[in-house]
Amino acid sequence: MQLWQQQQTEAAFMAQVTDYARLRGWEWMHIAPGLNERGRYRTPVSGPLGSGWPDLIMVRGSDLIAVELKSEKGSITALQRRVLSTLEQALVEVHVWRPSDWDRILERLA
Repeated sequence: MQLWQQQQTEAAFMAQVTDYARLRGWEWMHIAPGLNERGRYRTPVSGPLGSGWPDLIMVRGSDLIAVELKSEKGSITALQRRVLSTLEQALVEVHVWRPSDWDRILERLA
C-alpha cells in the first residue's frame, strides 16, 4: 500500500471513487451532513435505516451497489453494519471500501 493511501482522508477518497465512477458511467448519490444551529454537523434523516446509511448509492444499468467508504484506520459502526446487512438481505450488492482496495474498486467499477 502506498503512503498516500494510508494517509488519505475519507473526503479525498470519496472524490477519487466518485470521479472514477463518473468516468465509467456510474450515477451516484451521497447524502452530505449539514451544519446545524449548534455548529455541529448532522445528517437529517428519519426511519430505522437513516442512521448508518451507506456513503454512496451507485447505479449503472441494472447494477445497484451500496458503498461505505472508510479511511485505512476508520471503523464500521454497529448501525452501519446493520444497514449494510439489511440491504444485502434485500439483494443489494454492498461494499466497504478503503484506499487500499483501489485495485478491487477499479475492477468493480470498470
